[in-house]
Amino acid sequence: MIYVAAVCLLTLLGVAYVKLYDVVKAHQPEALPKFYLIMTVIRMILVASLAGIYILLASDRQDVIQFVAIYMVMYAAMMVVTLSMR
Repeated sequence: MIYVAAVCLLTLLGVAYVKLYDVVKAHQPEALPKFYLIMTVIRMILVASLAGIYILLASDRQDVIQFVAIYMVMYAAMMVVTLSMR
């Protein structure tokens, strides 16, 4: 169940990034560096929050380590995909 939530969050963040990037690029291209920085911080906070919540709620240490490892790989893949799209 937690993996579904992680995939949904990362998919939502990726789609939001691409859509908002297009809006910023069309209306205020000089603000793209600031947009990228803000979105990176937002993504990091949300990803860390979900991982932190799972760490606090999970009872098995091995499950936590496995989840965090998979989640960080998915996060890195999302960053690569969204950056390569632009």
